[in-house]
Amino acid sequence: MKSQNLAATKLRGLIGSGQFLPMPCCYDALSAKLIEHAGFELTFMSGFATSASRLGAPDLGLMSYAEVVDQARNINEAISIPLIADGDTGYGNAMNVRRTVSGFARAGCAAVLIEDQLAPKRCGHTPGKDVVGREEAFDRIKAAVDARSEGMDILIMARTDANHVHGLKEALERAQQFHELGADILFVEAPKNIDEMRIICEELPGCKMANIVEGGLTPNLSMSEISDLGYQISAYPLTLLSAAMSAMKETLRRMKVDQARNDLLLDFVELRADIGFDKYYETSEKYLSSTRD
Repeated sequence: MKSQNLAATKLRGLIGSGQFLPMPCCYDALSAKLIEHAGFELTFMSGFATSASRLGAPDLGLMSYAEVVDQARNINEAISIPLIADGDTGYGNAMNVRRTVSGFARAGCAAVLIEDQLAPKRCGHTPGKDVVGREEAFDRIKAAVDARSEGMDILIMARTDANHVHGLKEALERAQQFHELGADILFVEAPKNIDEMRIICEELPGCKMANIVEGGLTPNLSMSEISDLGYQISAYPLTLLSAAMSAMKETLRRMKVDQARNDLLLDFVELRADIGFDKYYETSEKYLSSTRD
């Protein structure tokens, strides 16, 4: 019997509606909370940003499966919108992929990404990428779908980085097979121009995701342009991390020289509300022993 996953049900409903879904990516519980507060309907746990936040290290396959699942669980406890997790290469062979998918489903994730890169994987917009052969790539997705079919209610996002190594034709053929194996969302990483983006959308069936890395390999189009090409989801994996780092670096620069910085800061009342102090105090009023003046 398949376990019920409310987040997966919500995500299926969003995809089934046919609406375009802009998706800022989170890296911890607070960034995910802010995404939900801003009115976005789903988020993705960016491997790049999570590795930077949790380890202070680049996205080069350094985070373990246990660390990533732990981060996803913390995020899911803080939000009610669907979270898509980055399962990377599945952390091993097909049997590891099954365990990876099951673990993210138990952590409350709506979907999990599984990709065809050679481990240790690389960020899709940095040098040094390579992909496994077709047989292993297809086995990863088959194992992910099998885990879903055998009781884990979670959607499968299938990613290929073959465009970088073998060209767009190979990437399209792999993605098509991922769809036929049962993947719910297709992700062809790092198309280099609008023509490649258009071909991906024209030739592949179902829900497709664009990945917009500001300064990366894929054109940074407007959301309306991305939607018009045929993508249903547009992910922004580094936008919030980059914005936060920029703000922190400027604040630290000013602190170092004892320069005014209040214009860079949130009002303390807004800060407390965004983190959840007000909601906590409101809820605690129901319990006399938890109330303090």
